[in-house]
Amino acid sequence: MGYRFGREDVVFLASASGCAALAEVDRLELTPATHLRDMERVRREFGERSAALVETVRLRRRAAAKLVDTGQWLFTDDALQQATPTLVARHRAARLSGRAVHDVTCSIGAELAELARTCPSVLGSDLDDVRLSMAAHNLGASRNVLLAKADALVPTSTGTVVIADPARRADGRRTHDPAKLQPPLPDLLAAYPGRDLAVKCAPGLDFDRLNWPGEIEVVSLDGAVREACLWSPGLSDSDITRRATVLTSGGESVTYTDAAPDDIPEQPPGEWIVDPDGAIVRAGLVRHYAAEYGLWQLDPQIAYLTGDTVPHGVRGFRILDRLEFREKTLRQELARRNCGALEIRIRGLDIDPDALRKRLKLRGTTPYTLILTRLSRTAAAFLCT
Repeated sequence: MGYRFGREDVVFLASASGCAALAEVDRLELTPATHLRDMERVRREFGERSAALVETVRLRRRAAAKLVDTGQWLFTDDALQQATPTLVARHRAARLSGRAVHDVTCSIGAELAELARTCPSVLGSDLDDVRLSMAAHNLGASRNVLLAKADALVPTSTGTVVIADPARRADGRRTHDPAKLQPPLPDLLAAYPGRDLAVKCAPGLDFDRLNWPGEIEVVSLDGAVREACLWSPGLSDSDITRRATVLTSGGESVTYTDAAPDDIPEQPPGEWIVDPDGAIVRAGLVRHYAAEYGLWQLDPQIAYLTGDTVPHGVRGFRILDRLEFREKTLRQELARRNCGALEIRIRGLDIDPDALRKRLKLRGTTPYTLILTRLSRTAAAFLCT
């Protein structure tokens, strides 16, 4: 759960003496191997402030992989876990450029920092006093940002786009049930009838059952699906209900929508197998993506695509052979090919790739990729490079 910060911790950590103490603690390794030695030193020098100092340094180090330019920020463990990655927040802020916005679950301000770059007026509210205090420190002298303590389910602004990020944990566990989010998604939507809304939620939600009237956007960053965002009809094009946005740390951004054609042929496997980005799969845009790049599906119910070329910048797997899906057959063929390192990719089958790899008893030196999937309800194996 991490250290439980109080308002007095935030006041100290944001002060000149707190900043100096954090700089001292940051010089320590703070690894499992040095834990006892480091903690003894911190307690000796900073007494009752030790836990807050050590936790803050550890959280800042973790945040570096997720958030940009936040080296002096303050976090709680839960707030950092839920914070939107900077590049994802920046993408959303660009879509809201020029609008007045109200983040009704602003937490420590990760979203507000990006909104402040593109929006003329930004309001952030939360019920957690500690997180609001941290947000005030993190945002510094942002002139167009106002913070307030308020319940997300009680409207406190007018004329703004409402942004919300309900907590995705219930009873200490991650949930995909909209009614168990905090605040519950149905209650949140009911609180803002007729308002322009952008609601972040887990990409694992069953979107077909959600019956959302606007656009559902699924966003990935560097190949990992990060979130889904529900955009109300006033914030999206009328002909788009699903969108997949693929972001990279290098600044690239590619978008696919269900407004594009999805007609693709049905024919035998081509020269390559392509595994679409997770955002495309989660958004239900596999056929649209395939149509854009001249690909088709291995099976209508499986997200693997195939074709004779690979889209630029996308990893493809060149098919060497289609094998009978029996472990004995696979073991013999892989041994014959002197297989060593083996990447196993699976869709549509309940197989543990690590356990299978051990049973195959690979002793060679040549690397391969084994793609296991289902074709017309029959298990299939493709050996690829």
